[in-house]
Amino acid sequence: MSRVFFHVQHLLGIGHIRRAAVLARTLAASGFDVLLVSGGAPLKLDLGRARFHQLPPVRARDEGLRELSRLDGAPLDESFKSGRVRALLELFGAEQPDVLITEQFPFGRTQLRFELLPLLQAARERKPKPLIVSSVRDVVRRSVSPQRVQETLELLQSFDTILIHGDPKVIGFERSFAAWDAIRDRAVYTGYVADLARADGAAGRDEVIVSVGGGAVGAPLIEAAAAARAKTALAARTWRLLGGAGEARAVNGMMVEPARSDFPTLLRNATLSISRAGYNTVVETLAWADRAVLVPFGTARETEQTDRATWLAERGLVTCLPVEALAPDTLASAIDRALQGPSIRSFAPCDLNGAATTAALLHQRLA
Repeated sequence: MSRVFFHVQHLLGIGHIRRAAVLARTLAASGFDVLLVSGGAPLKLDLGRARFHQLPPVRARDEGLRELSRLDGAPLDESFKSGRVRALLELFGAEQPDVLITEQFPFGRTQLRFELLPLLQAARERKPKPLIVSSVRDVVRRSVSPQRVQETLELLQSFDTILIHGDPKVIGFERSFAAWDAIRDRAVYTGYVADLARADGAAGRDEVIVSVGGGAVGAPLIEAAAAARAKTALAARTWRLLGGAGEARAVNGMMVEPARSDFPTLLRNATLSISRAGYNTVVETLAWADRAVLVPFGTARETEQTDRATWLAERGLVTCLPVEALAPDTLASAIDRALQGPSIRSFAPCDLNGAATTAALLHQRLA
């Protein structure tokens, strides 16, 4: 049985680890012996037959994502870094994998060069050398400098395959990665990675679903949605705000509750979805929702969500409200535009088979 060593790091939200878990579970179900190695805060995950290893956890110090810290906010000193590198390399040596996957690196996660560069060196020097794979989302940060793009190209010389978890008919990778022509011969689109659980039941019927994912930047959207409700044509509907802390409760006719495992069911039955534009939420929106307003998280440096939402809006699939314009009145106007526009379901379906295609491609490469 071929072994897969899959490195993933979530820093601010939980989107990276959620997508990696779907991939790990699917790879294991297809016959791989998979070890998912996580460097972020511990979470409960459904990994199926895949195994799991927790590195000493780190997180982003703040929303800028430039610096890392321990979970308690303490900075990473050299002792901590060297200990984590040593643990990672010992684990890699013990596993002797046939495939090494780095999630998002070298297109992102460059804060982890201190451990990923030694890991790549160990993989290159191992006999026989494992297949080295970069697993990357549909959109990468467009704000990087030409020097950073060149560094990415140099690092990619160590990689055999680049798996782009997107659909070029929806968003082409060249829109966000300036050096696409230099990597296209080794890059493969897998389709979007979706947890295609069945969306059964009547939960959420005719509701407005406001969700902010598992990250730490959702409060402004929740507050704006609560204030916008009375200004919209959907004021009489039930509004379900997902992202509140603690137990579910009703506030002024709105349900406020934590994230729910039946989110696909809620999306399928809802009249409208309002959310951020992270990868997993957008994939679920494209898979299940009728109409959607995306309010992307973004900064001058972090362009990924803004680009994804803008490009989907250009195609008419969703309505996009830039985060800097978020206010009750502008959100109410965006909701009205979404209700007057076409349903997502009126478009040709995008490729959502990214997990199964990834497994098939890796089996093919090893064969």
